Amino acid sequence: MTSGQNESHSLRGPVDRPALIAIRDLFTQNEPLATATLDDFLNPRTLEVQYDDGLLSADQSRIDVQWTTRNDYKYHYTDAAGIGLRWGRHLHDGDYVQVPGLEHYHPPPDASSDSTDVEASCINQRPKTLVTRAIIKLWRAAYDAESLAPLDAGRNPP
Repeated sequence: MTSGQNESHSLRGPVDRPALIAIRDLFTQNEPLATATLDDFLNPRTLEVQYDDGLLSADQSRIDVQWTTRNDYKYHYTDAAGIGLRWGRHLHDGDYVQVPGLEHYHPPPDASSDSTDVEASCINQRPKTLVTRAIIKLWRAAYDAESLAPLDAGRNPP
C-alpha cells in the first residue's frame, strides 16, 4: 500500500471502502474541528481528516487513515509545526522490539520507525468504530491538555 515499505511492514489486504466511509462518518459526528474526506470516493486509498487546529503550537493538522479488509490500519497524524505520529495495526516481522502484537504506536515528534522507538499501542481493539473513537479521544485529550503525553496513555479502549 505504501511505496518503499518492506513487505513485512505493509498493510495486508485491499482497502476497505465501507470501513473508510464509516470512519469518515465517526470523525464528522464526533470531532467538531475535523473535516473528513476520501481521496477518491469510488476507489479510495486514504481517508484525509483535516483539523482546523493542531496539537501544541500547530494551527492546522491532518490524520490520514488507511484501513484494509484484513483490519490492518494506519492513522498518521502530521501538523503544520512538523509533529508526526502514527497508530497502526499490521505485521512488523518482530522488528519493533517493544511491541508484542500487531498494534503499535510511532511516537512524536517524528513518528520514528526505529525498532527501539516504536511502542505497543494502548489501542488493542479491532473494530473500526472502537479504534476510531479511541483515536478521536486520544487526540482530543492531547489537544485539551496542550501536551503530547496523552496520545498513547489511554486504557484499552481509551
